[in-house]
Amino acid sequence: MSTNQLGLELGNNSTSADKLLSPQEFLIELRDFHEFGKKTIVEQFPDPGIQTPMFINEFWTSRQRAAHSLHEVSYRACFKPQLPRFFIERLTRPGDRVYDPFAGRGTTLLEAALLGRTPIGCDINPLSEILAAPRLRPPSNSEIAARLAQINFHQETECRDDLLVFYHPKTLQALTNLRHYLLQKSETGSLDAIDAWIRMVATNRLTGHSPGFFSVYTMPPNQAVSIKSQQKINAKRQQTPQEKNVTEIILKKSRSLLGNLDTAQANSLQNAAINARYCTGSCDTTPQIENDSIQLVVTSPPFLDVVDYQTDNWLRCWFNGIEASQVKIWQLRKPEDWQAKMQNVFQELRRVLAPGGHIAFEVGEIKGGKLPLETLVVPAAQRARLAPILILINDQKFTKTSNCWGIDNLKKGTNTNRIILLRKE
Repeated sequence: MSTNQLGLELGNNSTSADKLLSPQEFLIELRDFHEFGKKTIVEQFPDPGIQTPMFINEFWTSRQRAAHSLHEVSYRACFKPQLPRFFIERLTRPGDRVYDPFAGRGTTLLEAALLGRTPIGCDINPLSEILAAPRLRPPSNSEIAARLAQINFHQETECRDDLLVFYHPKTLQALTNLRHYLLQKSETGSLDAIDAWIRMVATNRLTGHSPGFFSVYTMPPNQAVSIKSQQKINAKRQQTPQEKNVTEIILKKSRSLLGNLDTAQANSLQNAAINARYCTGSCDTTPQIENDSIQLVVTSPPFLDVVDYQTDNWLRCWFNGIEASQVKIWQLRKPEDWQAKMQNVFQELRRVLAPGGHIAFEVGEIKGGKLPLETLVVPAAQRARLAPILILINDQKFTKTSNCWGIDNLKKGTNTNRIILLRKE
């Protein structure tokens, strides 16, 4: 269906962080978009009974350097910051509430805060708030260094011997002491913004495949392999864990995260943090969030039968005193089960969404190259009384991650974003 069929007038449109686009203006912008030298392709939804246009172009790109350094916290299956920014700038005003019900590492929340919006987040995994909240209240490098100097990393303590496949004994001792310090602070309610920052950075540096991590060479930093798998990696590479300076690694990563933060951005984060809210639990039941209170939802749900978030995060859970087996992350394998769960989510999102508010629902994965998940999402959303406005497909070249995993673009889709835009009428 063309924009003319939707009754829209032709014309150019410009956007700014303070201008709220109408649905018609947004459709026109997508149709006329050519920032990266490509013309938008407009196609019809696969189901002829659903009159929803599909816009295909490179609306943001992996070559952009616009993402803030504060985003550089690894998490499995997270989307690029340019995705939520694209919708936040066009569909909200400063001060509006932007919500991510599958918050993950907090990409949407941080972008919302940087743009002067109020971030609201929910995730069933307690790690989400641990990774997201501290970046809304970032301390200075000098404050981080002073706090680290107060922690006794060298105290004799009982350590998990099985973790020696990842860490040198002295490194493991330092990490165990840091873990005990942070857990005690948390249990006594004395964990402040500086401690929370150190906890976030340390959680992010537990394992990886470069010298900037506490561990020996292992899998990419957004997941942790099992003890047995790491034993095999060590044997194959003929490697043993080398001693790492935990304090230096935390300070170096902190300097990197804070590298682009200027005074205006720091003030924006501080203001956003005052009213920011985090919910730990299932996003299909969120009584903490008021009716009709959210202007925009930007999110990506758990992928269908692809990512095992619980297994990936076992080591991060251990460090933070979380029992990974008790975190009931959805692992949905059948399309009909996934669709039913998303319908429940949409019903709750409709409750919290303000009239005229939007949901940008990213479904990057296409199961087996044969099942575009938008064909499941749109009917589920309609049954929840949400109106599908359009489908945006951001089509771009491979990333290093997709090549690493042998992912074929437009089949597995982890590099091609497919966003269904819904509206509460």
